[in-house]
Amino acid sequence: MKNILNILLVEDNQQDEMLILRSLRKVNLANQVDVVRDGQQALDYLFHEGEFAEDGRVGLPAVVLLDINLPRVNGLEVLTRLRGDQRTRTIPIVVLTSSDEEDDRLKSYENGANSFVRKPLDFTEFAQAVAHLGVYWVVHNIPPGG
Repeated sequence: MKNILNILLVEDNQQDEMLILRSLRKVNLANQVDVVRDGQQALDYLFHEGEFAEDGRVGLPAVVLLDINLPRVNGLEVLTRLRGDQRTRTIPIVVLTSSDEEDDRLKSYENGANSFVRKPLDFTEFAQAVAHLGVYWVVHNIPPGG
């Protein structure tokens, strides 16, 4: 059984995924990053259901990096369901999205996001933003019961 303080990345864009993973490695975060590509996979992963029912993981991720515009179940619905369940209520969730819609930002915070970060269009800015997120949420943040 694995008990790793990992990061869950919920991202359907492979290019953004590669950049995020590279940025986290660049700041030497040793944490495992698990990637799921749609909202339903994220829910299955976090609630140990579906394809993740028997994966042997123990515990929850240190942080969830959650895109809003996801297939099957959108990120706002994932956020609402995670905040509505006692098991996942306190997981730090960072909405990491290309959306610049104020409504998306407001709904993210109203539904319990810990942070809302717009993906910068500039490659270097995006890499720096992700690196800072990883360091803050995995190294500096003290979770409940931590």
